[in-house]
Amino acid sequence: MSDPTTSYRDLTHQVSARLATLRASTPEVMKAFNELGRAATAPGALDAKTKELIALALSVAVRCDPCIGFHTKALAKLGATRQEVDEALGVATYMGGGPSLMYVANAVAAFDEFAQAAPPR
Repeated sequence: MSDPTTSYRDLTHQVSARLATLRASTPEVMKAFNELGRAATAPGALDAKTKELIALALSVAVRCDPCIGFHTKALAKLGATRQEVDEALGVATYMGGGPSLMYVANAVAAFDEFAQAAPPR
């Protein structure tokens, strides 16, 4: 995150609010993107949590803080453990090296923030 005082909860809320203009001006595009996301993360041969762990690792690889926020939020809701997240982040570090490691630190902070707020499963 460029501003270390911004929480991931605030960041995801701000991004969602800013995307409201696109939802109004290009509703079919946004609807299609949301449907793609639902289809891609729906349980199949891989469960939803595994798919979100993959999405989190990719978020680190592409250095997308809002993506990290949204996927750690989903993982917290799905009941992912810190160990599961850490292992996925280990693979992201292995594949992306030092630059990914810097974003792994952000992902750890984001998961901790959302996991703390998630209701117990």
